[in-house]
Amino acid sequence: MNILPDFIIERAFQLAQQASRADEVPVSAIIFDTQTFQPIAEAFNQTETLKNPLAHAEILAIEQACRTTNLKRLTGYSVFVSLEPCAMCAGALSWARVDCIYFGAYDPKTGAIRQGAQIYTHSQTHHKPQIIGGIEAERFGELLTHFFQHKRKNKQIPPNNPNNK
Repeated sequence: MNILPDFIIERAFQLAQQASRADEVPVSAIIFDTQTFQPIAEAFNQTETLKNPLAHAEILAIEQACRTTNLKRLTGYSVFVSLEPCAMCAGALSWARVDCIYFGAYDPKTGAIRQGAQIYTHSQTHHKPQIIGGIEAERFGELLTHFFQHKRKNKQIPPNNPNNK
């Protein structure tokens, strides 16, 4: 049994697939009301499309959620991200003051919550949201694996490219 409603997980998967079809790394984010699970924002990576290294799914979803709510702090809201957030996105989610970060696949290369920098373990981090990781990790991980296998097969990225997000 999932701890999140299936419709959030399914929508995140659809958005990640949409990113992949747009030749973007298949990562998605959905921000929702912590109590009711009502979504208020959703996005997928658009770094290639927008020619912007900051256009990660989490950043775009935070921007949309702030516009939707007219708030600069997203207290009372949580996020589901299809891949463990990187340091930039984990920091942004902390500044946004989300209640909880749920994520799908673990990211051993650029993840910054359970992997790498583990930014919420540092005393300098002002807000430390609850973290629940590994939700359908295999399913979301396979989507990423297939995306990068296809890229490598078509020689669009080198085999050991650390910039996979």
